[in-house]
Amino acid sequence: MAKEVAWHSLSWREVVEKLKSDSKQGLSEKEVKERREKFGRNLLPEEKPFSKLRIFLEQFKSPLIYILVIAGIVVLFFKEFTDAIVIFGAVFLNTIVGFFQENKASEALRKLKKIVKISAQVIRQGNAKIIDSEEIVPGDIFILNPGDKVPADGRIIESNNLKTNEMALTGEWLPAQKKTDTLPKKKPLADRDNMVYMGTVIEDGKATAVATATGLETEIGNIAQMVKEAKEEKTPLQKKLARFAKIVGGIIALLCIIIFIEGIITGNSFLEMFTIAVAVAVAAIPEGLPVAMTVILALGMQRILKKKGLVRKLASAETLGSTSIIATDKTATLTEGKMRVAEVIAETKTGRHLALKIATLCNEAFIENPEETMEKWVIQGRPTDKALLLAGVQAGINKKELEKRMLKIAELPFSPVNKYLGRAFALNKKEDILYVSGAPEKLLEMSKYFIKDRKEEALTLQKKNELKDSLEDLTGKGLRVVAMAYKKIDNLKDLFNDLVFVGMIGLKDPIRKEVKKAIKICQQAGMRPIIVTGDHKLTAKAVAQELGFKVKEKNIMQGRELDKLSDKQFEKRVKDIQIYARVEPKHKMRIIEAWQEKGEVIAMTGDGINDAPALKKADIGVALGSGTEVAKEVSDLVLLTDNFNIIVAAIEEGRAIIDNIRKVITYLISDAFTEIILIGIGLFFGHLPITAVQILWVNLIEDGLPNIALAFEPKEKDLMKQKPQGHDTPLLTREMKTLIFIIGILTDFFLLGLFFCLLKYSNYEIPHIRTIIFAALAVDSLLYVFSCKSLRRNLWHINPFSNKFLLYACGFGLIALLLAIYLSPFQTLLKTVPLGLIDWAIILALSIIELILIEATKWLFITKKLRNI
Repeated sequence: MAKEVAWHSLSWREVVEKLKSDSKQGLSEKEVKERREKFGRNLLPEEKPFSKLRIFLEQFKSPLIYILVIAGIVVLFFKEFTDAIVIFGAVFLNTIVGFFQENKASEALRKLKKIVKISAQVIRQGNAKIIDSEEIVPGDIFILNPGDKVPADGRIIESNNLKTNEMALTGEWLPAQKKTDTLPKKKPLADRDNMVYMGTVIEDGKATAVATATGLETEIGNIAQMVKEAKEEKTPLQKKLARFAKIVGGIIALLCIIIFIEGIITGNSFLEMFTIAVAVAVAAIPEGLPVAMTVILALGMQRILKKKGLVRKLASAETLGSTSIIATDKTATLTEGKMRVAEVIAETKTGRHLALKIATLCNEAFIENPEETMEKWVIQGRPTDKALLLAGVQAGINKKELEKRMLKIAELPFSPVNKYLGRAFALNKKEDILYVSGAPEKLLEMSKYFIKDRKEEALTLQKKNELKDSLEDLTGKGLRVVAMAYKKIDNLKDLFNDLVFVGMIGLKDPIRKEVKKAIKICQQAGMRPIIVTGDHKLTAKAVAQELGFKVKEKNIMQGRELDKLSDKQFEKRVKDIQIYARVEPKHKMRIIEAWQEKGEVIAMTGDGINDAPALKKADIGVALGSGTEVAKEVSDLVLLTDNFNIIVAAIEEGRAIIDNIRKVITYLISDAFTEIILIGIGLFFGHLPITAVQILWVNLIEDGLPNIALAFEPKEKDLMKQKPQGHDTPLLTREMKTLIFIIGILTDFFLLGLFFCLLKYSNYEIPHIRTIIFAALAVDSLLYVFSCKSLRRNLWHINPFSNKFLLYACGFGLIALLLAIYLSPFQTLLKTVPLGLIDWAIILALSIIELILIEATKWLFITKKLRNI
């Protein structure tokens, strides 16, 4: 369709005609196929990710690489070609390792982004259906509801108080009130109130529109044609780690200068001490830490995705593990979301039929394929609406036939504040009628009459109390209850008063079988699940008791009670409340703030556009997969199947992420600590226990792969038996600091002891002794990495073979060590000599003794912790 057409200057009928569409029937599937071939898919240019070459070249920006390149140039200047080969080899290897890690993380994040899809509701061949927004073509008739993202540019056909946020396109943050009127051709984009634009958001109201442009032909498509490069924001923890690495790097740089000066003073050559200082700097700076963390976060997000949870931001993956409060809705998360009508309460059979008729007409659900048999129907909509629609069908009520006879003239959409939905219909030329569906308490307040034997009678206080008793009876059984009312009208003023109360419908939604177990896991993990629902308090209470909650009246609070409390009063009571009933989005904000004031990390579920502020405010905003696009967009975690279990599984993976980051830190820092002390004390006594190139070999070849492999460590079984750790818990715990210190001290004690003993009491030449120390340091690293597999349990309590990547990494490290000692070219490069069986026996014996002592230290901490529980 011609892009230069000023669609806003044409009437909607002219636009529909020009696009060869039909406002009631929409396009046929054949027309859709032809138009897709002509116009392509409704897609904007994707953000261009870094190419593999760019990721590879980025590795050369590392300070570590700068140090190695400068060192390589210096040793070349002194014609030490062997050392130069090793140093430039280290540059290449470090670059390859960094590239592998970063590329792995980049690929994982790119795949996660592709999961995010935006759906759209269209009319095709006379039936409403949900499709991927990519499938929309010009001429498609699409329907907009609050919280939707507009899927294409469109001319509005019908609008019911539609308000859109067009900030993404115009920069204007105030919502635009939309209408159907024809506008002058020269109207600027921001004032075209009869148009909707792709990528903007529906804040309120409803509308039907015809697609005038898709993909690159849309207004936002024109802006998006300049392809951007994707840049993933660093998470708070990544920034913290980067700062930590810089601080450690600065301290190590200072120590290296001290080592260099110390070596010169004790009579070592300038070149030897320069290369040693460089080697120690390279070995000790935890340069791989930020990248290793990105890999751990990305892998954790992938594992959560396998469990049907989509983590939208890296930062959220690290926060998940700290969650201490889970505020969850009831419907579809704790229950199956497969509602069925259990009871219809009305005065007569006629009243029950009328209640189902109103429930059918005041309903957002629809059948995509009504021409099929009932078993094959695809019904779209919220669980409550779907159940009411089906109940109407089973009572012989045909929604499409009713809508043909009764023209809808006005609508008030459901909102969490009003808690009811109203639709006005023209019955005939003389008579109009308003049908209302919503919360029973609200409709009883607005009703003046009730229907009995097809007659309208006054709703007395006695009758109202009888209906309230019926309501309590239904909600006490755990049923969700929806009330129906009507009013004959002659104008659209003062609609929602003096209604005629018709009856109530009770809906049963079975509890998810697996949720009870998930609630217990939460409780044993030190987390507290609370129910925050728009439902009646007795319905919520019955569900909670079925799930094993011990709930008393003092543990339940309704939204109207919360309104009466000041923030200080609420703060005193918040710990006692397990169920919040009849809540509105504003109440969710207060619940979040009250818990955050107490230092808790709170996850909050939501699905509507009004939930967006609460989802943003919560530490972890959890959107339901069936919710609005706006809710999903501001959330941290999207439940693709609306299941509470996914939240628990995601928190467990979040804990595993923090766990694995701590393991990598412990391994890398203990290595750095060991090597600095080894060189420093050796030089103090006038001897170098190991050469610069040997240090580089241990750091890059022996330690490099195990460091990466720890990122793939499977989660530990006791993760959900630990108490949650808040935001203020340091990344480097007391246990880690002690373990790093013990590993470093023990390793150096044994290595330095062995070095000086061999130097004094054996006939070995210095290259032989250094080869033993080199091998001992390497074997030590390959063994104590298994101690880092768990910081809470001893080696004999875990499966040492659970991480195949770690086994391969250690296997590779061992083969590389043997090549370094026994293969002639490596002997020349590394200044090693072949070792005998006695040498190996000493190395292995010392390494095993050290491993036992490390595990003994862990055991002392574990025992002390158990005593304190």
